[in-house]
Amino acid sequence: MSAPYEIQVIRSSRRSMSVEIRSSRLVVVRAPWLIPEAEIRRFLREKDPWIQKHLAEAARREEQTRSVPGLSWAEMTALGEKAVQDLSARAAAFARKMGVRYHGITIRNQKTRWGSCSSRGNLNFNVMLMLCPPDVIDYVVVHELSHLKHMDHSPAFWAEVASVLPDYSASRNWLKQNGTALLARMPRGPEE
Repeated sequence: MSAPYEIQVIRSSRRSMSVEIRSSRLVVVRAPWLIPEAEIRRFLREKDPWIQKHLAEAARREEQTRSVPGLSWAEMTALGEKAVQDLSARAAAFARKMGVRYHGITIRNQKTRWGSCSSRGNLNFNVMLMLCPPDVIDYVVVHELSHLKHMDHSPAFWAEVASVLPDYSASRNWLKQNGTALLARMPRGPEE
């Protein structure tokens, strides 16, 4: 199969095939050990509309990250100081509203995550949240606090998020559309 992108096949003991887009030029197919190459090619033809859509989205994100100016370490430090104050206040307010308790908050320079919640109730937030609109920040805080009630992304989890922020999907979509460009602003070199 000739394609304008590289195809990487990863075989394992799985039962079905799946496809993922790693970049605008790399498609990964996960397949069972014994499935024939012809079946993988058929699967790719069947998934071609989905693949093309997501390759275009990956290309858009990659272009977006190339055109964004990076932040200095001094700017990151200032954002971190702001984040400690702002996110602590937001987490405390939403925790009271939701009837949950968390153990502590850490602000991190994460490359791929906006936040996380450990099983011990520790909340981690990305310093780059400070560049997001306030409703997006609230969404990430509520998302992580909701994990204190549901440590998964089940319908019950999303119902909890919606009970606090009924319009959370707009913030979630904003992060999907703009998040890659924001994360690309992190300094890449050593601290100065």
